[in-house]
Amino acid sequence: MTARILVVDDVPANVKLLEARLVAEYFDVLTAGDGQSALAICERTPVDLVLLDIMMPGMDGFEVCERLKSNSRTAHIPVVMVTALDQPSDRVRGLKVGADDFLTKPVNDLQLMSRVKSLVRLKNVSDELRLRAQTAHTIGLQELARPDRPDEPGNILLVDARASSQERLVRALKPIADVSVISDPQAALFEAAESSFDLVIVNANFDDYDPLRLCSQLRSLERTRFIPILLVSEQGRDEMVVRALELGVTDYVMRPVDPNELVARSLTQIRRKHCNDRLRASVQQTIELAITDDLTGLHNRRYLDNHLKLLMGRAAARGRPLSICITDIDRFKYVNDTYGHDAGDEVLREFANRVRATVRGADLACRFGGEEFVIVMPDTTPEMAAIVAERLRLAVESRAFPISRADTLHSVTASLGISSLRADGDTPEALLKRADMALYQAKNNGRNRVVAAAA
Repeated sequence: MTARILVVDDVPANVKLLEARLVAEYFDVLTAGDGQSALAICERTPVDLVLLDIMMPGMDGFEVCERLKSNSRTAHIPVVMVTALDQPSDRVRGLKVGADDFLTKPVNDLQLMSRVKSLVRLKNVSDELRLRAQTAHTIGLQELARPDRPDEPGNILLVDARASSQERLVRALKPIADVSVISDPQAALFEAAESSFDLVIVNANFDDYDPLRLCSQLRSLERTRFIPILLVSEQGRDEMVVRALELGVTDYVMRPVDPNELVARSLTQIRRKHCNDRLRASVQQTIELAITDDLTGLHNRRYLDNHLKLLMGRAAARGRPLSICITDIDRFKYVNDTYGHDAGDEVLREFANRVRATVRGADLACRFGGEEFVIVMPDTTPEMAAIVAERLRLAVESRAFPISRADTLHSVTASLGISSLRADGDTPEALLKRADMALYQAKNNGRNRVVAAAA
C-alpha cells in the first residue's frame, strides 16, 4: 500500500522523525511547517492523509483541521492529530472539528503505521465511490450525492458482555442514535446481517471469546462488510488495537471510556457511513441510468445489445425457443410536425406504458431508438410471439393517445415484425435483421399489422 502523506509540524526534528518512519514504509511524504502552508499544499496537491500537530504558532491544528473539513475539495482527506496533549477534552475538540484520530507524542510506531494504513484504506474506498458518483452530478443527481446533508439519526448495535458497561454506553449514545444491545457475539453477527445498522460497537470485555473474531466475521459477510466497527479496548492493549485495525476495524476507544469522546467518534463513523451509502446509491442509480432510456423508463439499446446475447446463448444451450419483436409507431413524424416534439415525447411515453402493460414478466422491453421498440421473449415460439405482438398492436390501436398541449386525442397505430431463434448458430445481429425486415414488410403492406419473418 502506498499513499501521499502530509506531515505538518513547526518543529523540524518532529517532521524529520515522522518523515523517516513513513518513508521506510514506502509512503510518499510531503512536509509543512505551519498551518497556512499545509492548507496550500492540500489545495494544489492530492493528499491521502494529514498528520497534523496541534500546538503551532499562528494557526493551530484545530483551526487547520476545521478549514480542511469545511472545504469541499479537502473535506475527504483523513486527518490524524499528533500532539502532546492527552486530555479527553482535547480529543473531543479535535473530533468535533473533523479529526479522524489522535496519536500522542512520543508516537508509538505500531499505532502510527496501523492507523495510517487503516485510514488510507478507508480513503481509497471513499475516493472510488466519489469518483464514480461524479457521473451522477453531471446527469442531474446532485441532490443524491450531496455530502452536506443534515445529520440523520443513527442505528448502533452494541455488543457487550456486561450489563454494567452496557448501561453506561447506551446512556452516552442515546442522544445520537437508537442502540440495540446484544451480549452474545454470534447472535450479534446474525442481527447485524439481518438488520440495518450504521455502526457496530464491540466491547472487548468477553471472558471466553476473542472479540476480534466477531470483527473478522463482520468484515467477511457481504451484508455487513461496509458497516463501521468501533472497538472498545483496555489501556495497554496496543497489539489488539493494531490487529483490529488490520482486520478492518474502523476506529477504537480506550477504557475508561469518556462519554464525549465515544459520542464524537460514533458520530464521525455514522456520518461517514451515511455519506458512503449515498455515494453507493448514486453509483447504482448512475448504472441504472446508463442502461435505461430516460424518456420512457424502458431499457435502452446498450442494455439490449449486451443482454440479448446472453438470452440467446442461454436459449441455445437449453434447447429452448426465443423470439423478438420490433415495433415502430406508424407516421410518427406527423405527430411531431403537427403538435411539436413535446407531444411526440408524450406519445412515446404512453406507447412505452402500453408496451410495459402488454408484455409478460419474463419479456425484455427496450427502446431501440427514435420510435422503434424491441421486445425479447424468452421461451416463446413464433406462434406465441405472434399472439403477444397482436395483443400489443390492439392495445395501441384501441385507445387514442392524449396530447396535453393540444388538449386533444390522436389515434396511433403500430407495425410489428417478428423473428425467432434458429438452431443453426444464430447471432443477435441476424435475429434483429430478420425482425427488422419483417417490420419493413409490415410497413409496405399497409402498416398497423404484424408480420413474422420466414423461419
